[in-house]
Amino acid sequence: MPHEVSPESYKDLVLFLATAGIVAPLFQRLKINPILGFLLAGVILGPFGLGRFIHVAPWLDYITVDNPDEIAQLAEFGVVFLLFMIGLELSWERLRLMRKLVFGLGALQMIGCSVVLGLLAMALGQPPVAALAIGAALTLSSTAIAVPVLAERQRLHSEGGRATFSVLLFQDLAVAPVLITLTILGRGDGAFALKDLATLIPAALGLGALVLVGRLVLRPMLKSVAKAKSEEMFMAACLLVIIGAGMVSALSGLSMALGAFVAGVLLAETEYRHEVEVKIEPFKGLLLSLFFVSLGIRLDLSLLFANPVLILGVALGLLVVKGVIVFAGGMAMRLGVKASAEAALILAAGGEFAFVVLDNAMGAQVVPRDIGQAVLVSATLTMFLIPALSAIGARFGRKSSTQTSEAPKPAADRLDPEPEGQVLVVGYGRVGKLVAEMLNRHALPWTAVERDARLVEQGRRDGSRIYYGDASRLELLERCGLATARAVVVTMDAPEAAEAVVAAVRGARPELAIVARARDARHAARLYELGATDVVPETIEASLQMSEAVLVDIGVPMGLVIASIHERRDEYRKILNRPDALGGKRRRLRDASLR
Repeated sequence: MPHEVSPESYKDLVLFLATAGIVAPLFQRLKINPILGFLLAGVILGPFGLGRFIHVAPWLDYITVDNPDEIAQLAEFGVVFLLFMIGLELSWERLRLMRKLVFGLGALQMIGCSVVLGLLAMALGQPPVAALAIGAALTLSSTAIAVPVLAERQRLHSEGGRATFSVLLFQDLAVAPVLITLTILGRGDGAFALKDLATLIPAALGLGALVLVGRLVLRPMLKSVAKAKSEEMFMAACLLVIIGAGMVSALSGLSMALGAFVAGVLLAETEYRHEVEVKIEPFKGLLLSLFFVSLGIRLDLSLLFANPVLILGVALGLLVVKGVIVFAGGMAMRLGVKASAEAALILAAGGEFAFVVLDNAMGAQVVPRDIGQAVLVSATLTMFLIPALSAIGARFGRKSSTQTSEAPKPAADRLDPEPEGQVLVVGYGRVGKLVAEMLNRHALPWTAVERDARLVEQGRRDGSRIYYGDASRLELLERCGLATARAVVVTMDAPEAAEAVVAAVRGARPELAIVARARDARHAARLYELGATDVVPETIEASLQMSEAVLVDIGVPMGLVIASIHERRDEYRKILNRPDALGGKRRRLRDASLR
Protein backbone atom coordinates (compact mmCIF):
# COMPACT_ATOMS: atom_id res chain seq x y z
CA MET A 1 0.00 0.00 0.00
CA PRO A 2 1.57 3.31 -1.01
CA HIS A 3 2.44 5.77 1.73
CA GLU A 4 -0.10 8.54 2.05
CA VAL A 5 1.31 11.96 1.21
CA SER A 6 0.76 14.63 3.85
CA PRO A 7 0.83 18.18 2.44
CA GLU A 8 1.89 19.52 5.84
CA SER A 9 5.09 17.49 5.63
CA TYR A 10 6.20 19.46 2.59
CA LYS A 11 4.90 22.87 3.58
CA ASP A 12 8.24 24.25 4.79
CA LEU A 13 9.98 23.01 1.65
CA VAL A 14 7.38 24.60 -0.62
CA LEU A 15 7.63 27.87 1.31
CA PHE A 16 11.40 27.93 0.85
CA LEU A 17 11.22 27.12 -2.88
CA ALA A 18 8.61 29.83 -3.34
CA THR A 19 10.88 32.27 -1.50
CA ALA A 20 13.88 31.31 -3.65
CA GLY A 21 11.84 31.62 -6.84
CA ILE A 22 10.33 35.01 -5.93
CA VAL A 23 12.72 36.86 -3.63
CA ALA A 24 15.94 36.49 -5.60
CA PRO A 25 14.55 37.67 -8.99
CA LEU A 26 12.60 40.49 -7.32
CA PHE A 27 15.59 41.83 -5.40
CA GLN A 28 17.86 41.51 -8.44
CA ARG A 29 15.38 43.57 -10.42
CA LEU A 30 15.35 46.15 -7.64
CA LYS A 31 19.19 46.02 -7.54
CA ILE A 32 19.14 44.97 -3.88
CA ASN A 33 21.40 42.25 -2.52
CA PRO A 34 19.40 38.98 -2.54
CA ILE A 35 20.98 37.99 0.77
CA LEU A 36 18.98 40.72 2.48
CA GLY A 37 15.88 39.42 0.78
CA PHE A 38 16.35 35.90 2.10
CA LEU A 39 17.11 37.19 5.60
CA LEU A 40 13.98 39.33 5.62
CA ALA A 41 11.92 36.48 4.19
CA GLY A 42 13.12 34.27 7.04
CA VAL A 43 12.09 36.89 9.60
CA ILE A 44 8.62 37.17 8.05
CA LEU A 45 8.01 33.44 7.58
CA GLY A 46 9.41 32.38 10.96
CA PRO A 47 7.67 31.74 14.26
CA PHE A 48 8.75 35.17 15.52
CA GLY A 49 7.28 36.91 12.45
CA LEU A 50 3.88 35.98 11.04
CA GLY A 51 3.90 32.93 13.29
CA ARG A 52 3.13 35.17 16.29
CA PHE A 53 -0.25 36.06 14.81
CA ILE A 54 -1.55 32.57 14.04
CA HIS A 55 -3.86 32.68 17.05
CA VAL A 56 -5.47 35.80 15.56
CA ALA A 57 -5.49 34.63 11.91
CA PRO A 58 -5.22 30.82 11.75
CA TRP A 59 -4.75 30.91 7.96
CA LEU A 60 -1.25 32.32 8.56
CA ASP A 61 -0.21 28.80 9.55
CA TYR A 62 -0.12 27.94 5.84
CA ILE A 63 2.58 30.54 5.11
CA THR A 64 4.79 30.17 8.18
CA VAL A 65 7.59 27.69 8.94
CA ASP A 66 6.67 24.99 11.45
CA ASN A 67 10.04 23.28 11.98
CA PRO A 68 12.85 25.86 12.03
CA ASP A 69 15.26 23.37 13.65
CA GLU A 70 14.95 20.95 10.73
CA ILE A 71 15.56 23.76 8.25
CA ALA A 72 18.59 24.92 10.26
CA GLN A 73 20.15 21.45 10.08
CA LEU A 74 19.78 21.31 6.31
CA ALA A 75 20.84 24.94 5.95
CA GLU A 76 24.22 24.19 7.54
CA PHE A 77 25.14 22.45 4.31
CA GLY A 78 25.08 25.85 2.63
CA VAL A 79 28.23 26.84 4.54
CA VAL A 80 29.73 23.40 3.84
CA PHE A 81 29.26 23.76 0.09
CA LEU A 82 30.49 27.36 0.17
CA LEU A 83 33.76 26.39 1.87
CA PHE A 84 34.20 23.53 -0.60
CA MET A 85 33.85 25.91 -3.55
CA ILE A 86 36.33 28.32 -1.96
CA GLY A 87 38.78 25.44 -1.56
CA LEU A 88 38.39 24.60 -5.25
CA GLU A 89 39.52 28.12 -6.15
CA LEU A 90 42.69 27.80 -4.07
CA SER A 91 45.77 25.61 -4.14
CA TRP A 92 48.38 24.49 -1.64
CA GLU A 93 50.80 27.02 -3.07
CA ARG A 94 48.31 29.86 -2.68
CA LEU A 95 47.58 28.77 0.90
CA ARG A 96 51.30 28.74 1.62
CA LEU A 97 51.56 32.31 0.36
CA MET A 98 48.59 33.31 2.54
CA ARG A 99 49.95 31.75 5.74
CA LYS A 100 51.10 35.13 7.08
CA LEU A 101 47.60 36.54 6.86
CA VAL A 102 45.87 33.36 8.06
CA PHE A 103 47.99 32.73 11.15
CA GLY A 104 49.10 36.33 11.67
CA LEU A 105 46.11 38.57 11.13
CA GLY A 106 43.70 35.72 11.91
CA ALA A 107 45.29 35.03 15.30
CA LEU A 108 45.45 38.74 16.13
CA GLN A 109 41.76 39.13 15.36
CA MET A 110 40.67 36.06 17.35
CA ILE A 111 42.75 36.79 20.44
CA GLY A 112 42.23 40.56 20.44
CA CYS A 113 38.48 40.48 19.89
CA SER A 114 37.91 37.61 22.34
CA VAL A 115 39.79 39.40 25.11
CA VAL A 116 38.25 42.85 24.58
CA LEU A 117 34.69 41.57 24.09
CA GLY A 118 35.08 39.25 27.06
CA LEU A 119 36.21 42.11 29.29
CA LEU A 120 33.28 44.21 28.15
CA ALA A 121 30.89 41.36 28.99
CA MET A 122 32.45 41.14 32.47
CA ALA A 123 32.01 44.90 32.85
CA LEU A 124 28.32 44.40 32.11
CA GLY A 125 28.01 41.95 34.98
CA GLN A 126 28.72 38.54 33.45
CA PRO A 127 30.97 36.05 35.31
CA PRO A 128 34.39 35.38 33.74
CA VAL A 129 33.46 32.02 32.17
CA ALA A 130 30.27 33.35 30.58
CA ALA A 131 32.10 36.48 29.46
CA LEU A 132 34.78 34.38 27.75
CA ALA A 133 32.11 32.33 25.92
CA ILE A 134 30.27 35.45 24.77
CA GLY A 135 33.51 37.09 23.63
CA ALA A 136 34.59 34.01 21.67
CA ALA A 137 31.17 33.70 20.02
CA LEU A 138 30.98 37.35 18.97
CA THR A 139 34.56 37.27 17.67
CA LEU A 140 33.53 34.94 14.82
CA SER A 141 32.43 36.60 11.58
CA SER A 142 30.14 35.37 8.81
CA THR A 143 31.83 33.36 6.07
CA ALA A 144 28.48 32.53 4.47
CA ILE A 145 27.57 36.19 3.91
CA ALA A 146 30.96 37.89 3.58
CA VAL A 147 32.42 35.65 0.86
CA PRO A 148 29.41 35.81 -1.54
CA VAL A 149 29.18 39.56 -1.04
CA LEU A 150 32.90 39.97 -1.81
CA ALA A 151 32.55 37.77 -4.89
CA GLU A 152 29.54 39.74 -6.10
CA ARG A 153 31.51 42.99 -5.83
CA GLN A 154 34.61 41.37 -7.38
CA ARG A 155 36.67 42.04 -4.27
CA LEU A 156 37.78 38.51 -3.33
CA HIS A 157 41.08 38.94 -5.15
CA SER A 158 41.76 42.40 -3.73
CA GLU A 159 44.19 42.88 -0.86
CA GLY A 160 41.35 43.59 1.57
CA GLY A 161 39.37 40.62 0.23
CA ARG A 162 42.24 38.19 0.72
CA ALA A 163 42.82 39.51 4.23
CA THR A 164 39.12 39.01 5.02
CA PHE A 165 39.14 35.46 3.71
CA SER A 166 42.34 34.64 5.64
CA VAL A 167 40.77 35.73 8.92
CA LEU A 168 37.59 33.76 8.17
CA LEU A 169 39.66 30.66 7.44
CA PHE A 170 41.52 30.98 10.75
CA GLN A 171 38.20 31.38 12.56
CA ASP A 172 36.97 28.12 11.04
CA LEU A 173 40.13 26.42 12.32
CA ALA A 174 39.59 27.91 15.78
CA VAL A 175 35.97 26.77 16.24
CA ALA A 176 36.94 23.29 17.48
CA PRO A 177 39.41 24.51 20.17
CA VAL A 178 36.83 27.09 21.32
CA LEU A 179 34.14 24.43 21.73
CA ILE A 180 36.53 22.11 23.58
CA THR A 181 37.51 24.95 25.93
CA LEU A 182 33.85 25.76 26.65
CA THR A 183 33.17 22.09 27.43
CA ILE A 184 36.01 22.08 29.96
CA LEU A 185 34.83 25.33 31.53
CA GLY A 186 31.31 23.95 31.72
CA ARG A 187 32.49 21.23 34.13
CA GLY A 188 33.11 23.90 36.75
CA ASP A 189 36.74 23.14 37.69
CA GLY A 190 38.17 25.22 34.83
CA ALA A 191 41.37 23.13 34.81
CA PHE A 192 42.92 21.46 31.83
CA ALA A 193 43.93 17.84 32.15
CA LEU A 194 45.74 15.41 29.85
CA LYS A 195 42.41 13.94 28.83
CA ASP A 196 41.33 17.42 27.73
CA LEU A 197 44.37 17.80 25.53
CA ALA A 198 43.70 14.32 24.22
CA THR A 199 40.41 15.55 22.80
CA LEU A 200 42.45 17.50 20.23
CA ILE A 201 44.11 14.31 18.97
CA PRO A 202 41.06 13.06 17.00
CA ALA A 203 40.82 16.46 15.32
CA ALA A 204 44.47 16.33 14.25
CA LEU A 205 44.18 12.71 13.12
CA GLY A 206 40.99 13.42 11.21
CA LEU A 207 42.52 16.37 9.41
CA GLY A 208 45.63 14.38 8.56
CA ALA A 209 43.52 11.46 7.31
CA LEU A 210 41.53 13.79 5.08
CA VAL A 211 44.68 15.14 3.46
CA LEU A 212 46.36 11.74 3.06
CA VAL A 213 43.35 9.80 1.82
CA GLY A 214 42.27 12.70 -0.38
CA ARG A 215 45.61 12.83 -2.15
CA LEU A 216 45.56 9.08 -2.75
CA VAL A 217 41.89 8.51 -3.59
CA LEU A 218 40.20 11.61 -5.04
CA ARG A 219 41.83 11.76 -8.47
CA PRO A 220 41.55 8.00 -9.23
CA MET A 221 37.92 7.98 -8.07
CA LEU A 222 36.90 10.91 -10.27
CA LYS A 223 38.89 9.48 -13.17
CA SER A 224 36.97 6.21 -12.90
CA VAL A 225 33.63 8.03 -12.77
CA ALA A 226 34.57 10.31 -15.69
CA LYS A 227 35.37 7.33 -17.89
CA ALA A 228 31.80 6.12 -17.39
CA LYS A 229 30.62 9.35 -19.13
CA SER A 230 27.58 9.63 -16.88
CA GLU A 231 26.51 13.08 -15.67
CA GLU A 232 24.51 11.58 -12.82
CA MET A 233 27.36 9.40 -11.56
CA PHE A 234 29.82 12.30 -11.67
CA MET A 235 27.44 14.51 -9.71
CA ALA A 236 26.90 11.74 -7.16
CA ALA A 237 30.68 11.38 -6.77
CA CYS A 238 31.03 15.14 -6.18
CA LEU A 239 28.35 15.10 -3.49
CA LEU A 240 29.99 12.06 -1.89
CA VAL A 241 33.33 13.90 -1.69
CA ILE A 242 31.80 16.98 -0.03
CA ILE A 243 29.50 15.26 2.43
CA GLY A 244 31.98 12.46 3.16
CA ALA A 245 34.81 14.91 3.93
CA GLY A 246 32.44 16.98 6.05
CA MET A 247 31.33 13.93 8.04
CA VAL A 248 34.92 12.81 8.69
CA SER A 249 35.74 16.32 9.88
CA ALA A 250 32.66 16.45 12.13
CA LEU A 251 33.42 13.03 13.66
CA SER A 252 36.94 14.31 14.41
CA GLY A 253 35.58 17.25 16.38
CA LEU A 254 36.07 19.83 13.63
CA SER A 255 33.39 21.60 11.60
CA MET A 256 31.93 20.00 8.48
CA ALA A 257 32.75 23.17 6.58
CA LEU A 258 36.47 22.80 7.33
CA GLY A 259 36.49 19.22 6.05
CA ALA A 260 34.76 20.29 2.86
CA PHE A 261 37.29 23.10 2.46
CA VAL A 262 40.20 20.64 2.69
CA ALA A 263 38.53 18.41 0.08
CA GLY A 264 38.13 21.42 -2.20
CA VAL A 265 41.81 22.36 -1.88
CA LEU A 266 42.81 18.79 -2.72
CA LEU A 267 40.62 18.80 -5.83
CA ALA A 268 41.87 22.25 -6.89
CA GLU A 269 45.07 20.73 -8.27
CA THR A 270 43.28 18.12 -10.39
CA GLU A 271 41.97 18.24 -13.94
CA TYR A 272 38.40 17.78 -12.67
CA ARG A 273 38.34 21.03 -10.75
CA HIS A 274 36.20 23.15 -13.08
CA GLU A 275 33.74 20.38 -13.93
CA VAL A 276 33.18 19.82 -10.20
CA GLU A 277 32.59 23.56 -9.73
CA VAL A 278 29.93 23.60 -12.44
CA LYS A 279 28.20 20.56 -10.96
CA ILE A 280 28.16 21.88 -7.39
CA GLU A 281 27.34 25.56 -8.01
CA PRO A 282 23.52 25.07 -8.13
CA PHE A 283 23.57 23.11 -4.86
CA LYS A 284 25.70 25.76 -3.19
CA GLY A 285 23.43 28.59 -4.30
CA LEU A 286 20.23 26.86 -3.21
CA LEU A 287 21.57 25.71 0.16
CA LEU A 288 23.11 29.10 0.91
CA SER A 289 19.75 30.70 0.22
CA LEU A 290 18.19 28.28 2.68
CA PHE A 291 20.90 29.18 5.18
CA PHE A 292 20.07 32.88 4.97
CA VAL A 293 16.37 32.11 5.38
CA SER A 294 17.15 30.01 8.46
CA LEU A 295 19.12 32.89 9.99
CA GLY A 296 16.11 35.17 9.55
CA ILE A 297 13.83 32.56 11.10
CA ARG A 298 15.98 32.52 14.25
CA LEU A 299 15.72 36.28 14.77
CA ASP A 300 13.36 36.82 17.71
CA LEU A 301 12.28 40.44 17.30
CA SER A 302 10.32 40.33 20.57
CA LEU A 303 13.62 40.36 22.45
CA LEU A 304 14.61 43.47 20.54
CA PHE A 305 11.39 45.26 21.46
CA ALA A 306 11.60 44.06 25.07
CA ASN A 307 15.15 45.32 25.63
CA PRO A 308 16.18 47.54 22.71
CA VAL A 309 18.90 49.44 24.59
CA LEU A 310 20.83 46.31 25.53
CA ILE A 311 20.53 44.54 22.18
CA LEU A 312 21.23 47.58 20.00
CA GLY A 313 24.05 48.61 22.34
CA VAL A 314 25.67 45.16 22.06
CA ALA A 315 25.28 45.25 18.26
CA LEU A 316 26.85 48.71 17.98
CA GLY A 317 29.62 47.84 20.42
CA LEU A 318 30.36 44.66 18.47
CA LEU A 319 30.75 46.57 15.20
CA VAL A 320 33.00 49.18 16.76
CA VAL A 321 35.23 46.85 18.78
CA LYS A 322 35.77 44.27 16.02
CA GLY A 323 36.23 46.96 13.39
CA VAL A 324 38.89 48.79 15.40
CA ILE A 325 40.79 45.61 16.30
CA VAL A 326 40.79 44.26 12.73
CA PHE A 327 41.90 47.63 11.41
CA ALA A 328 44.72 47.78 13.95
CA GLY A 329 45.72 44.19 13.10
CA GLY A 330 45.75 44.99 9.40
CA MET A 331 48.00 47.98 9.99
CA ALA A 332 50.29 45.82 12.14
CA MET A 333 50.51 43.34 9.24
CA ARG A 334 51.34 46.24 6.89
CA LEU A 335 48.24 45.87 4.75
CA GLY A 336 47.77 49.59 4.29
CA VAL A 337 45.02 51.90 5.48
CA LYS A 338 42.48 51.19 2.74
CA ALA A 339 42.84 47.41 2.71
CA SER A 340 42.72 47.32 6.52
CA ALA A 341 39.57 49.47 6.52
CA GLU A 342 37.88 47.22 3.95
CA ALA A 343 38.65 44.07 5.96
CA ALA A 344 37.60 45.75 9.21
CA LEU A 345 34.20 46.77 7.87
CA ILE A 346 33.38 43.31 6.51
CA LEU A 347 34.62 41.41 9.57
CA ALA A 348 33.00 43.74 12.11
CA ALA A 349 29.66 41.90 12.14
CA GLY A 350 28.83 38.65 13.87
CA GLY A 351 28.77 35.24 12.21
CA GLU A 352 26.88 31.99 11.88
CA PHE A 353 29.27 30.07 14.15
CA ALA A 354 28.19 32.31 17.03
CA PHE A 355 25.01 30.19 17.08
CA VAL A 356 27.10 27.02 17.40
CA VAL A 357 29.31 28.39 20.17
CA LEU A 358 26.51 29.97 22.20
CA ASP A 359 24.20 26.97 21.79
CA ASN A 360 26.95 24.79 23.26
CA ALA A 361 27.64 27.35 26.01
CA MET A 362 23.96 27.56 26.94
CA GLY A 363 23.65 23.77 26.84
CA ALA A 364 26.61 23.46 29.22
CA GLN A 365 25.03 26.15 31.42
CA VAL A 366 28.05 28.37 30.98
CA VAL A 367 25.92 31.23 29.63
CA PRO A 368 22.38 31.95 30.94
CA ARG A 369 19.83 31.25 28.22
CA ASP A 370 18.20 34.67 28.32
CA ILE A 371 21.57 36.41 27.96
CA GLY A 372 22.65 34.03 25.20
CA GLN A 373 19.47 34.62 23.20
CA ALA A 374 19.83 38.39 23.51
CA VAL A 375 23.46 38.22 22.32
CA LEU A 376 22.42 36.06 19.35
CA VAL A 377 19.80 38.62 18.33
CA SER A 378 22.46 41.35 18.47
CA ALA A 379 24.86 39.29 16.36
CA THR A 380 22.13 38.50 13.81
CA LEU A 381 21.22 42.17 13.47
CA THR A 382 24.84 43.00 12.60
CA MET A 383 24.84 40.26 9.93
CA PHE A 384 22.05 42.14 8.16
CA LEU A 385 24.50 45.03 7.77
CA ILE A 386 27.28 43.07 6.03
CA PRO A 387 26.23 43.93 2.43
CA ALA A 388 26.12 47.65 3.29
CA LEU A 389 29.43 47.47 5.17
CA SER A 390 30.97 45.60 2.24
CA ALA A 391 29.82 48.33 -0.16
CA ILE A 392 31.50 50.97 1.99
CA GLY A 393 34.63 48.85 2.26
CA ALA A 394 34.74 48.31 -1.51
CA ARG A 395 34.82 52.09 -2.00
CA PHE A 396 37.84 52.29 0.27
CA GLY A 397 39.55 49.39 -1.49
CA ARG A 398 38.94 50.55 -5.05
CA LYS A 399 40.57 53.88 -4.34
CA SER A 400 43.80 51.99 -3.75
CA SER A 401 45.64 50.63 -6.77
CA THR A 402 47.88 48.53 -4.51
CA GLN A 403 47.66 44.82 -5.15
CA THR A 404 49.68 42.17 -3.38
CA SER A 405 52.60 40.67 -5.23
CA GLU A 406 51.12 37.20 -5.03
CA ALA A 407 49.19 37.59 -8.29
CA PRO A 408 47.86 40.31 -10.59
CA LYS A 409 44.25 41.32 -10.36
CA PRO A 410 42.25 39.22 -12.84
CA ALA A 411 39.28 40.26 -14.89
CA ALA A 412 37.22 37.47 -13.39
CA ASP A 413 37.04 37.53 -9.60
CA ARG A 414 38.65 34.27 -8.57
CA LEU A 415 41.13 33.48 -5.82
CA ASP A 416 43.22 31.39 -8.21
CA PRO A 417 42.52 32.73 -11.72
CA GLU A 418 43.53 31.25 -15.06
CA PRO A 419 46.27 33.13 -16.98
CA GLU A 420 45.17 36.20 -18.93
CA GLY A 421 45.63 36.46 -22.69
CA GLN A 422 45.51 32.71 -23.22
CA VAL A 423 44.01 30.70 -26.08
CA LEU A 424 41.25 28.27 -25.12
CA VAL A 425 41.55 24.98 -27.03
CA VAL A 426 38.26 23.08 -26.88
CA GLY A 427 38.98 19.44 -27.62
CA TYR A 428 42.39 17.82 -27.06
CA GLY A 429 42.38 15.03 -29.60
CA ARG A 430 44.89 14.83 -32.46
CA VAL A 431 43.82 18.19 -33.92
CA GLY A 432 43.69 20.01 -30.59
CA LYS A 433 47.05 18.62 -29.51
CA LEU A 434 48.69 19.83 -32.72
CA VAL A 435 47.17 23.30 -32.28
CA ALA A 436 48.55 23.37 -28.72
CA GLU A 437 52.01 22.36 -29.96
CA MET A 438 52.01 25.23 -32.46
CA LEU A 439 50.97 27.65 -29.73
CA ASN A 440 53.88 26.40 -27.63
CA ARG A 441 56.28 27.07 -30.49
CA HIS A 442 55.17 30.69 -30.49
CA ALA A 443 55.32 30.88 -26.67
CA LEU A 444 51.57 31.58 -26.37
CA PRO A 445 49.74 30.44 -23.20
CA TRP A 446 46.81 28.09 -23.66
CA THR A 447 44.30 26.02 -21.69
CA ALA A 448 42.52 22.97 -23.08
CA VAL A 449 39.13 21.48 -22.22
CA GLU A 450 38.42 17.84 -23.07
CA ARG A 451 35.56 15.44 -22.31
CA ASP A 452 37.60 12.22 -22.73
CA ALA A 453 39.17 11.39 -19.35
CA ARG A 454 41.97 9.36 -20.98
CA LEU A 455 43.08 12.29 -23.15
CA VAL A 456 42.93 14.58 -20.12
CA GLU A 457 45.09 12.20 -18.11
CA GLN A 458 47.63 11.94 -20.94
CA GLY A 459 47.79 15.71 -21.32
CA ARG A 460 48.26 16.21 -17.58
CA ARG A 461 51.04 13.63 -17.59
CA ASP A 462 52.81 15.68 -20.27
CA GLY A 463 52.53 18.79 -18.10
CA SER A 464 49.78 20.47 -20.13
CA ARG A 465 47.14 22.78 -18.65
CA ILE A 466 44.05 20.77 -19.46
CA TYR A 467 40.74 20.26 -17.64
CA TYR A 468 38.04 17.64 -17.84
CA GLY A 469 34.53 18.81 -18.66
CA ASP A 470 31.77 19.53 -21.16
CA ALA A 471 32.81 22.74 -22.92
CA SER A 472 29.36 23.30 -24.41
CA ARG A 473 28.38 24.81 -21.03
CA LEU A 474 29.32 28.44 -20.77
CA GLU A 475 29.88 28.15 -16.99
CA LEU A 476 32.78 25.76 -17.55
CA LEU A 477 34.42 27.97 -20.18
CA GLU A 478 34.12 30.98 -17.90
CA ARG A 479 35.89 29.12 -15.11
CA CYS A 480 38.64 28.17 -17.56
CA GLY A 481 39.34 31.83 -18.31
CA LEU A 482 37.03 32.77 -21.18
CA ALA A 483 36.69 36.33 -19.87
CA THR A 484 40.37 37.10 -20.56
CA ALA A 485 41.07 34.72 -23.47
CA ARG A 486 42.55 36.03 -26.74
CA ALA A 487 40.88 33.38 -28.89
CA VAL A 488 38.98 30.10 -28.78
CA VAL A 489 39.87 27.16 -31.02
CA VAL A 490 37.13 24.53 -31.35
CA THR A 491 38.58 21.21 -32.55
CA MET A 492 35.77 18.85 -31.49
CA ASP A 493 34.74 16.24 -34.05
CA ALA A 494 31.10 16.14 -32.90
CA PRO A 495 29.18 18.70 -35.04
CA GLU A 496 26.45 19.44 -32.50
CA ALA A 497 28.94 19.94 -29.68
CA ALA A 498 31.10 22.26 -31.79
CA GLU A 499 28.05 24.33 -32.72
CA ALA A 500 27.01 24.60 -29.05
CA VAL A 501 30.48 25.85 -28.08
CA VAL A 502 30.63 28.44 -30.87
CA ALA A 503 27.17 29.76 -30.03
CA ALA A 504 27.94 29.96 -26.30
CA VAL A 505 31.28 31.71 -26.77
CA ARG A 506 29.92 34.19 -29.30
CA GLY A 507 27.07 35.10 -26.98
CA ALA A 508 29.48 35.74 -24.10
CA ARG A 509 32.30 37.44 -26.02
CA PRO A 510 31.01 39.16 -29.20
CA GLU A 511 34.47 40.51 -30.10
CA LEU A 512 36.46 37.31 -29.56
CA ALA A 513 38.20 35.43 -32.39
CA ILE A 514 36.70 31.92 -32.78
CA VAL A 515 38.38 29.36 -35.05
CA ALA A 516 36.40 26.14 -35.49
CA ARG A 517 36.87 22.77 -37.16
CA ALA A 518 34.08 21.61 -39.50
CA ARG A 519 33.38 18.28 -41.12
CA ASP A 520 32.26 19.60 -44.49
CA ALA A 521 31.02 22.69 -46.30
CA ARG A 522 27.49 22.47 -44.88
CA HIS A 523 28.79 22.24 -41.31
CA ALA A 524 31.18 25.14 -41.98
CA ALA A 525 28.32 27.34 -43.17
CA ARG A 526 26.38 26.52 -40.00
CA LEU A 527 29.35 27.46 -37.78
CA TYR A 528 29.73 30.76 -39.63
CA GLU A 529 26.05 31.47 -39.00
CA LEU A 530 26.59 30.85 -35.29
CA GLY A 531 29.44 33.38 -35.16
CA ALA A 532 32.72 31.59 -35.89
CA THR A 533 35.37 33.99 -37.21
CA ASP A 534 37.20 31.33 -39.23
CA VAL A 535 36.19 27.75 -40.02
CA VAL A 536 38.38 24.96 -41.40
CA PRO A 537 36.26 22.32 -43.23
CA GLU A 538 38.05 18.95 -43.21
CA THR A 539 36.88 17.82 -46.67
CA ILE A 540 37.74 21.09 -48.40
CA GLU A 541 41.10 21.46 -46.66
CA ALA A 542 42.05 17.86 -47.51
CA SER A 543 41.14 18.49 -51.15
CA LEU A 544 43.25 21.65 -51.27
CA GLN A 545 46.25 19.89 -49.76
CA MET A 546 45.95 17.02 -52.24
CA SER A 547 45.73 19.53 -55.09
CA GLU A 548 48.85 21.28 -53.84
CA ALA A 549 50.75 17.99 -53.65
CA VAL A 550 49.82 16.83 -57.16
CA LEU A 551 50.55 20.21 -58.75
CA VAL A 552 54.00 20.35 -57.16
CA ASP A 553 54.72 16.74 -58.08
CA ILE A 554 53.97 17.32 -61.79
CA GLY A 555 56.30 20.33 -61.94
CA VAL A 556 54.15 23.41 -61.42
CA PRO A 557 56.25 26.11 -59.67
CA MET A 558 55.73 26.17 -55.89
CA GLY A 559 54.96 29.89 -55.78
CA LEU A 560 52.14 29.58 -58.30
CA VAL A 561 50.73 26.55 -56.52
CA ILE A 562 50.65 28.26 -53.11
CA ALA A 563 49.08 31.39 -54.59
CA SER A 564 46.35 29.40 -56.34
CA ILE A 565 45.62 27.34 -53.20
CA HIS A 566 45.25 30.51 -51.11
CA GLU A 567 43.01 32.06 -53.75
CA ARG A 568 40.79 28.99 -53.88
CA ARG A 569 40.60 28.85 -50.06
CA ASP A 570 39.44 32.47 -49.95
CA GLU A 571 36.79 31.72 -52.59
CA TYR A 572 35.42 28.89 -50.47
CA ARG A 573 35.42 31.11 -47.38
CA LYS A 574 33.42 33.82 -49.18
CA ILE A 575 30.91 31.26 -50.38
CA LEU A 576 30.44 29.65 -46.95
CA ASN A 577 30.72 32.77 -44.78
CA ARG A 578 27.92 34.79 -46.30
CA PRO A 579 27.80 38.56 -45.62
CA ASP A 580 24.57 38.15 -43.62
CA ALA A 581 26.02 35.39 -41.43
CA LEU A 582 27.11 36.33 -37.91
CA GLY A 583 30.62 35.06 -38.63
CA GLY A 584 30.80 37.24 -41.72
CA LYS A 585 29.84 40.33 -39.71
CA ARG A 586 32.44 39.51 -37.04
CA ARG A 587 35.11 39.01 -39.69
CA ARG A 588 34.36 42.35 -41.37
CA LEU A 589 34.54 44.12 -38.01
CA ARG A 590 37.84 42.43 -37.26
CA ASP A 591 39.31 43.29 -40.66
CA ALA A 592 38.17 46.89 -40.28
CA SER A 593 39.85 47.16 -36.88
CA LEU A 594 43.11 45.81 -38.31
CA ARG A 595 43.24 48.39 -41.10
